[in-house]
Amino acid sequence: MLKIFGGPSRYIQGPDAVARLGEVMAQFGPQAALVIDSYVLDVHGTRLRALCEASGVNTHVLPVEGEMTPASIQDLCRRAAATPARAVVAVGGGKALDAGKAVARALHCHLVTVPTVASNDAPTSKNYVLYDEHHNLVAVEHMLFNPTTVLVDTALVATAPAHFFRAGLGDAISKKFEAEQCYAAGGPNMYNGASTLTAQLIADGCYRTLLADGVQALATAGSGQPTAAFERAVEAMILMSGLGFESGGLSIAHALTRGLPRIAGVGHAMHGLQVALGLLVQLELERRDDQVLAGLEDWYAATGLPTTLRDLGAQAIDDAQLRVAAELTLKARHAANFDHVLSVDELAAALKRRAG
Repeated sequence: MLKIFGGPSRYIQGPDAVARLGEVMAQFGPQAALVIDSYVLDVHGTRLRALCEASGVNTHVLPVEGEMTPASIQDLCRRAAATPARAVVAVGGGKALDAGKAVARALHCHLVTVPTVASNDAPTSKNYVLYDEHHNLVAVEHMLFNPTTVLVDTALVATAPAHFFRAGLGDAISKKFEAEQCYAAGGPNMYNGASTLTAQLIADGCYRTLLADGVQALATAGSGQPTAAFERAVEAMILMSGLGFESGGLSIAHALTRGLPRIAGVGHAMHGLQVALGLLVQLELERRDDQVLAGLEDWYAATGLPTTLRDLGAQAIDDAQLRVAAELTLKARHAANFDHVLSVDELAAALKRRAG
């Protein structure tokens, strides 16, 4: 298997980075589709459109509302195709960015992502997720290439409530351990290639940065005033985490997001919170003899991340639900990227130990 490393062509981060939006979009022509969260449109839409217009770019607004179902995405792509847009800028949280990826794939054009929260590493990746009306995962789709440009305005991201940032910490902290397991197992990354050493080092750097700066950065979230620690943490949560998972590979922590929602009460927990708990389960299953798990649990306590299923909202946990969650998890592609073959019983028992 060949080694493959991928990522966005440009990554731009800092306070008021969004002021560069018009300049960036002008590189791709005078017509662009603006795929944007409806709330963000109400708050920032006028400025975003003005920035593009000042650089000679006309924007065609496509608001994103409701669940990311195959039907809703098909309708969004149909509306985008009816415009003269030949580039896409996606603005908002993970759902809006995923919608922008689907549109860019359908139009075969460049994509610029502008995250307004740091709840996950969607801004840098080529992946996007589709759900049914009940928020059950249906499919993970892929663009041919990663976003051309990622524009991270940390002053904007710093206005988002702290619970989004906390979820981003949970999503990112797992990448070192998942990439390590994928590498050791000889599994494929998101490009169906082997991990490079570069990807492993980036994932490790993400982990070290979040341990050093995550708690302090979380205290800044919601203030609108990014600090140096906040800047470093955001870079780790979006850029390092994104490169680490796509080029390094995933394992049990993310595979568990297929099964955990089948436990009553867990389905509405944010993706990053599910991954955070999934990492603790993965580390127990690794049968580690170091102090990494204990150290992480201390960090979880400081950041407010969940350590039990009940912390995720689980209700009336029973063995049948745990077995269903384990069965679905082990059907996920990433579950094979592990140092030994897991059984349903072994995984269900590990989940039960984290019931709370």
